[in-house]
This record gives sequence, C-alpha cells and structure tokens, in this order.
Amino acid sequence: MDEKQARLTIEQLRSELERHNYLYYVLDRPEVSDAVYDGLMRRLQELEALYPQLVTPDSPTQRVGGAPLSSFAPVRHRTPMMSLANVFNNGELQAFHQRVCRALGTSTVEYVAEVKIDGLGVSLTYEAGILTRAATRGDGEVGEDVTANIRTIRSVPLRLRFPITCEVRGEVFMRKAEFARLNASREESGEPVFANPRNASAGSLRQLNPQVTASRPLDIFLYHLGFLAENTLPDVLSLPTTHWQALTFLREIGLPVNKHSRLCSDMTEVETFCKHWQEQRNTLDFEIDGAVIKVNDLAAHETLGMTAKSPRWATAFKFPAQQATSVIRRIHVNVGRTGAVTPLAEFDPVQLAGTTVSRASLHNEQYIKQKDIRIGDTVVVQKAGDIIPEVVEILPHLRPPDSQPFVMPAHCPACGTELAHLDAEVVLRCVNRACPAQVVEGIVHFASRDAMDIAGLGPAVAQQLVDAGLVHNPADLYQLSSEQLVKLERMGEKSAQNLVQAINDSKTRGLARLLYGLGIRHVGEGTARDLAEYFRSVDKLSEATLDDLLAVPDVGLNTAESVRQYFTRPENLALIRRLRELGVVLEMEEKLELGQALAGKRFVVTGTLEQFSRKEAEEAIRAQGGAVSGSVSRNTDYVVAGEKPGSKLTKAQSLGITILNEDEFRRLLQSGRSDDE
Repeated sequence: MDEKQARLTIEQLRSELERHNYLYYVLDRPEVSDAVYDGLMRRLQELEALYPQLVTPDSPTQRVGGAPLSSFAPVRHRTPMMSLANVFNNGELQAFHQRVCRALGTSTVEYVAEVKIDGLGVSLTYEAGILTRAATRGDGEVGEDVTANIRTIRSVPLRLRFPITCEVRGEVFMRKAEFARLNASREESGEPVFANPRNASAGSLRQLNPQVTASRPLDIFLYHLGFLAENTLPDVLSLPTTHWQALTFLREIGLPVNKHSRLCSDMTEVETFCKHWQEQRNTLDFEIDGAVIKVNDLAAHETLGMTAKSPRWATAFKFPAQQATSVIRRIHVNVGRTGAVTPLAEFDPVQLAGTTVSRASLHNEQYIKQKDIRIGDTVVVQKAGDIIPEVVEILPHLRPPDSQPFVMPAHCPACGTELAHLDAEVVLRCVNRACPAQVVEGIVHFASRDAMDIAGLGPAVAQQLVDAGLVHNPADLYQLSSEQLVKLERMGEKSAQNLVQAINDSKTRGLARLLYGLGIRHVGEGTARDLAEYFRSVDKLSEATLDDLLAVPDVGLNTAESVRQYFTRPENLALIRRLRELGVVLEMEEKLELGQALAGKRFVVTGTLEQFSRKEAEEAIRAQGGAVSGSVSRNTDYVVAGEKPGSKLTKAQSLGITILNEDEFRRLLQSGRSDDE
C-alpha cells in the first residue's frame, strides 16, 4: 500500500469510527460490537504507525498524548459560566415562575426541565468542527485549560459532524458503577478513596498527566449552546430559537446530550418532572442532585438577563440529601484477596437510596483517626454515589462517656501473620499469600459472574472448601468431585453435581474472563479484555516486557508493572501450568464475526435464564449489533424474560413491548427475526 492508498484508507477508517462514536454516545444505538470497533481502531493505529506523517490531531487515535503539564493555563470564558440560583420546594419554584412572568409580561411560559447531573462544569470550543479548547468553569469568568484531558473522554467528539465554529457547555461526570470500581481499585492499592463521583470526576479532570485522566472512566453530557458562528452554519441545520431546539441541535452536530429532559407547557408539568426524578433518582446510573428548569424561548433569555451571580431565566430545583443517622455497634476488620485489611463499621440498619444498609467500610486506620470514629458513636451515614454506604461524620455530643478510640490489630485475624504497610501505603496488609482469608476471597472473585461465572460457588461454599483443605488456589477447583462436595454443609447430591458441572463449564469462558478472575492487581474487567485482545494467549502475556505491556491502549505504568510482577512469581506460573493441564482455555478463540442482524434493536434482559447468564445474554445481543439497556422504556424493542422477571416485565406489557421467553430469544439470535415478525 502506497501513501496515497494509505491516506484514503485512513480517512475512511476515521470517518467510520466517528460514525460509530456518534451512534453509540449520541443516539445510544450502536451498530457494531465492541470487537468490531476495536478492530477498526487497531487497523487505523497500524496504518498511522506506518505513515506517521498522516496523523492529525482530530484522529480517534490521538485521545491520549503529550507530556504531563506543569500547570493549567488560565482561560477567560467568552461569556461567564454563571452558577444557578437554587429552589428547594414547589413554593419557591412557583415564586421563580411568577418573577419570570412579571418580567416577560405574560402568564404562560414554556420551560425545559432537565435532570441536574452532579459533576464538573466545562466549556468546549470547536473551530471549523475541530475541538480546539476545553476549560473548567473556574470562578465563572476564568477557568483552567483542560483540553488534553477532555480529549481522553471517549464520548467527547474530537471532530463534529459539521465544520461549524461554536462553544458548548456541559458536565463531566462518572457513572455510579464505574465510580464504585475505581474506589475499590484505589482502596485495594492503598490509595485514598474518593468521597463521591463528583469529587472523583473533578480530581480526574484536573490531573496534570492526561494519561492518568485517560485511565479514569469519565463521561460527559452537553446541555448549552453558548456561542455559534452563524456564518459556519450549514444549510441542512437551522439556527435554534428555543432551548429545546438547541438540545436537538447539539445532538445533530454529534454531541452527547442527556435524554432525561422534558418540554413543559406550564409549571405543573415542571413540578411533575421534579417529583418524578426526586423519587426515581436511584434508577439512573449516574448521580443527580436535582433538576434544572430553563425558560425555553432563547429571546426571553435576553429579556430576563442576569443577576450578579446567576441567570434569571433558569433555576435549580435541589433534591434533599439522602442521609440518615445510626449508631455504630461494632468495628471489625476484613481481609481482602490482596491482603488489604479493611475496618468495617456495623451499625443499626437504616434505609438509604432505596435499600437497607447496616455496615460501611471505614477504609483504613488513618480514615478512622481523622474522623475519630468509635464504637457507640452516633454517625451520619450516606451512600456515596447512591451506591456505597459511608460514614460521613460523627455527632460528638451524642458520644457515650466511656468510648475508646479504635485500634487496628497488629496481626491478621485470619492467619496471625504480622500486618505491615507496604511501599508506604496507608492500608495495612497481610503479607502471607497462603492466608486462608485471601484464598477464600480469591476463589470468590475467580468464580464471580464477570470472571469465570461458576454458579453455586459463593462466599459460603468457598469458605467451606478452604476450611476443609480441598482448595488452596483456583486450579484445585477443577479437581473437585461431587463425592467431595456432598460432604459440605447444606450441599446435597444434586447441588454437588451441578457445581461440578458449572466448574467444568467455566473452562471455556475465555482468556479475558480468566485474566480478570486471576485477580491480578490493577487489572479490572476492561483491562483484562484489552490484554486478551492484544496478546491473544497467556503464554504471550507472561513473556511480555514492560514496554510490550505499555503498548496496550489504556494500560498505564502501575498496571504494566503489576502484570509483569504477577508473571515473575513461581507460584503464579505453576498455577497457570496446572490450569492448562486441567483443560482451562488459556488462548483467545478465533471466531468469525457475527452478522449485524439485531442492529438498531434495543433489549432489556430481566429475570433468570436457564442457558445464559445475564452477561452472556447481553454479550450475545451486542455481538449481533443490538443495544442493551437496564430499564424498560418506549424505546425498548424486546424484553427477554426469564424466571422471576419482576417489575420490568410488567412495565413492558403495559407499553406493548414484545416479550421473548428464552427459547424465542435463542431463535432470534439464530435468525435475527422474532416469531412475531
């Protein structure tokens, strides 16, 4: 291939990748599987490596690059990024409405209501459709230049669908599940945990090294068109005259916009919107702290103007914080699979974010000392990111007079080994790799749904297997017999046979799941997939140098060093050898790419399926181009219902959505057509 052919192919690949990004992040309607997308990206990377003179700043391969910054340059905003005034109840909301009506000389006003994402405000500038600058809100007048870091966020288009010049504003945030995984990884590594997704987002975006930002799971929604050069507007687009049109405009030019918004004809509809999301906020996979109410007519914005601090045409309806008070009855320590010893507080059960919680991690000894947490203390408890229970503060005036500070144990409660701080970590660790508590946690992780997915092998069974001396590492699982298992407590003959079968079935889960299941430090589910795709076998991965590992997209120095260290330990190499001897697949299976028969179709999987795990069913849908959602809406095409489907099935029936049982689902996967078509 000569340079001319390479240039044409590169342009085609970039265009195709940009189209798939738009389908995925903006329309939420992916047409290809992750494997297909990754294949296109790898081909582009290979061609750009051969022809570096053809690399451009807006190429999808250039999201992470450049040396760490020494500081952030100041950026003066074209127009101020003002904060919103807050209202806290319907009475204050009505007062806002009356002020708007008086200023506009009318009794009827159309509004747009949007959920208020709890993240970090940013502005993005595009010139001729190319992202040229990104800045934080700062003090509203002057922010910080975070262009290099914003470029690492996959949902931010480096090039718009049209060559227009504009400035847009939005919110950088972190989804709840990603926040939980990030904090779990940091805690395991002995790093300080983030208090909530907003802090995690802000800390990640303000990293001086863009590669650190790239390793964090940031996302973005845009919600405001701040400036538009009308002479760059193409004929196919119209200049927005309302905020509702502006949101549509942002989507049309390729920017991700939150779909949870509503055009409201009056304040009654606004109040209904606020009430709905105050009650349903926990159903979203990102954190919100209220709703934003904006006058729809953009000309009215000019009439209403600004106060010294905020616009008069918008307000924020703030939801009450979800906190509760309880009394700590006990503090004990838990030993994790990497030896990290974590103190846990047990308190009187309270309702938080829709669930009952009775314990929370206290992270480490330093955390306990800083907050001076003691047994018997009355504490304020909340769910960080509406997911992870945490102790926010103590109420010292309610402390019992005989309370004593908590002291971390000097020895591991599971094996008696002296605990130590490694590499100046805050966290205490048990350094005995044969510690039974670590072995149990390692087996539970290996068998978990996202790893080897061994049904029936939960914490209680894992504990019994280790206590009985039957299992010392994951390879031992593949030599268990039903005769051995039936001797365990509450393990009948049928259950024993099922568990043996589940263990045997897990041999073919694939390399990515195995790598995740091995529990290599810093290797989460996504990184395991990346390593499997790149190296294709455990043998090649085990022989990889540090430079080889750093060549894998999104693998940083800490992860690379951890992987390299894992494969230098004799006991780990022995484990790999035994797994191979016992028939566990240690290579990527070469598969023909499936068709895209389900492209454009949206699925929700609910209930328990007999022949699929939930994850397997969702992967099968994505492999054929379908999209998977966690909630049922009018946009859902099919609901796959197993045993005990719950409220999702009821909602699907009320909306007239096609319901598939497991047999119908299998036939759909095979043919691409449901029985009703």
